[in-house]
Amino acid sequence: MRCNCFGILHKVIVVFIKDCSSTVPEALRLIDVLDDMRNYGFGISYPCYSTLLMCLSKLQMGLSAFSVYKRMVNDGFVLGLIDYMTLINALCKNGFVRGAETLVSKVVKIGYDADVHICTSLVLGYCRIGDLTEAFQLFDKMSKPDGCGVNEVTFTVLIHGLCEAGKLIEAFQLKEQMAINGCRPSTRTYTVLIKAICDIGLTDKALCLLDEMVKKGSEPNAHTFTILIDGLCREGKIEEANGIFRNMVKNGLTPSTVTFNVLINGYCKQGKVVSAFELLAMMEKRNSRPNIRTYNELMEGLCRIGKPYKAMILVRKIIDNGLWPERLTYNILVDGFCKEGQLEMGFRLLKLVDSLNLVSDKFPYTMLIDRLSKEGTLDQANGLLGLMMKKGINPDEVTFTALINGYCKNGKIENAVILLDTLVWSTDLNLTSPHIFNSLIDAFSKDMKFGLADAMIGKMLKCCVTPSVVTYTILIDGFCQAGKINRSLEVFELMKRCNCAPNVYTFTALVNGFCQSGRLEEATKLFETMSDSDVPPNVVTYTILIKAYVKSGDLEHGFEILNDMVKNKCQPNFETFSVLLEGLILSKSVSDGSFTVFNEMGSAHAVEFLQKAKKHGVGVSDIYSFLIVGLYKVGRMLEADELVQEMVKNGYFPDEFECSHILEHLCKQEKYDNCIAWMKLMFDHGFMPSFGSFCCVVHGFQKEGKIHELQDLMSDYLSKSGVEDRHGVSTYMDFLVSCDELDECFELLEVVEKLSTQERPVV
Repeated sequence: MRCNCFGILHKVIVVFIKDCSSTVPEALRLIDVLDDMRNYGFGISYPCYSTLLMCLSKLQMGLSAFSVYKRMVNDGFVLGLIDYMTLINALCKNGFVRGAETLVSKVVKIGYDADVHICTSLVLGYCRIGDLTEAFQLFDKMSKPDGCGVNEVTFTVLIHGLCEAGKLIEAFQLKEQMAINGCRPSTRTYTVLIKAICDIGLTDKALCLLDEMVKKGSEPNAHTFTILIDGLCREGKIEEANGIFRNMVKNGLTPSTVTFNVLINGYCKQGKVVSAFELLAMMEKRNSRPNIRTYNELMEGLCRIGKPYKAMILVRKIIDNGLWPERLTYNILVDGFCKEGQLEMGFRLLKLVDSLNLVSDKFPYTMLIDRLSKEGTLDQANGLLGLMMKKGINPDEVTFTALINGYCKNGKIENAVILLDTLVWSTDLNLTSPHIFNSLIDAFSKDMKFGLADAMIGKMLKCCVTPSVVTYTILIDGFCQAGKINRSLEVFELMKRCNCAPNVYTFTALVNGFCQSGRLEEATKLFETMSDSDVPPNVVTYTILIKAYVKSGDLEHGFEILNDMVKNKCQPNFETFSVLLEGLILSKSVSDGSFTVFNEMGSAHAVEFLQKAKKHGVGVSDIYSFLIVGLYKVGRMLEADELVQEMVKNGYFPDEFECSHILEHLCKQEKYDNCIAWMKLMFDHGFMPSFGSFCCVVHGFQKEGKIHELQDLMSDYLSKSGVEDRHGVSTYMDFLVSCDELDECFELLEVVEKLSTQERPVV
């Protein structure tokens, strides 16, 4: 400007606009900068305005685009057809179709034709406001001989509108109609349909549509693959999603940050954090910059596997990459620390959010109140509720439920009732579920105060809240525990009359009530009616009935029920087998979870149990797993090891869950060499230990100073995890498996607090 090189400066500004408007915040900042230039007396040229209009249209910023248009008119510029088309499209993208219609009238008055591009924008506008009737009427006018014609974009816009309205059959019919009008489905057309199919959970059909797309000559792009990867991840088909991702990369397509985030989220939800961090390493290698969502997904994944300290340390990487933790980041951390019972860190983070002037929401307060309530520190939980309300953050139904549930569980039912009456009734809180009332009804039932439980149901109805199946089941279970079986049957009949179908827990409570009252025949009859009610028994129902028969001395009948259980594809659990094994050994019910049965069990008992369970349809692998886990639990290591060898020799092996369970027990016994043997067996059978159990083994080797064995173990784990870029993920592995550093987390909190007081540089 000082050198009067305005021609060059205008060209620079055009490039500047194109490069600095990839996101809405960037575009808004850009508009402010251009306004500042105008205030200094520098006039923006027509090419600058026109380029800005296009950028705002791409970002679907219709109102901002209209403001730029008004400035252009005020500055005396005469807009060309392309500018009007851009502006009409921008308004229609945001659903401002009536304003767009006014501009179309102006375009026609000026002497331009409302061509296929302008009309297609209007069709888009009608679809955005859900007016498909108007959209199809315009489409029909365009399709007539004297109309402006339609193209594949017009069809795609309408197909997208139909998909948004849930009319998938009509959308596919419209796709078939394209050929009649001389149009061919584009990549965008297929991508819209693929997304619609994935959204309803039909990824198999979406993959078939992808095959059709390729055969018809429409090449899928990165967005198409991202939608498929997202759909597969949501269905838990993470390996299939990873396969598509790898093929996408091999075919030369560049995954976007969104693509990486989708797959990282999929891995984190399944607890496969190593694979998630491999993707982070791949992003860094490809210069695909991770955003705050990338790190939020990783932090949530770490919290999911019980490693909130690791998630906290990841904040350092966020800051080092020029990003800034957002409110969601801190919410994830508070939730993770609360679930692990680390309330001190939770409170420090809550305080940090306040000091950063981030607008707190109810989520972190509710998480802390819930944890405090569960731990019985109810005065502190109540104080936090008061602080929350003082700050103007309205607690919701979940917050009140957490505190009331805490009072009920800790025997302070009066406080719970007072809280319900004074807070819930005095606020504008609209109760939508019976959870709060269920907590109180459950507490009254356990105290056998059924009159008060009935009164609470009256309050529930007064609030227009309908009792749920849980409400009725609580009452039925309460009456059963009090020995009032007839009253429980009355409630059972009442819930059916109220069209509230009993579920498996309702039946299980009644079966348990009959068994406890010694009415085994009636329990069996009720059990048999479950199938007629389309409510198959679960493992708890079966185990209760087996336990009752074993206790009555009829062990053979217990094994017969086990046989039915296996036939009905209901997997027996540890307690089921324990009941039968103890019946076999001691002819009495299993002791309360102490597993003394494995101290009493001899080799002859184990062989007999194996034979009987196998005879009644139980898989040999399941029986071996049960016996091995039980022996490891009581420290009979040599016998457990012998049984493992026998199991493998006979061609059987436990499942992944049981293997991880065994590893954790071996770590507690500090039998790390046994752990290595187990892991090798797991790898040979195609299983992976849980990340938690793997870390237990790593920490054991670190404690014993076995560095070389540790390196071999890490290498095997990465190989079996399917990690391709071991070098890229190796630094992250050291970070993931190292012991939690509490001091480092506190230091990091202090760093963030100091940074928050400094003004952040703006480029």
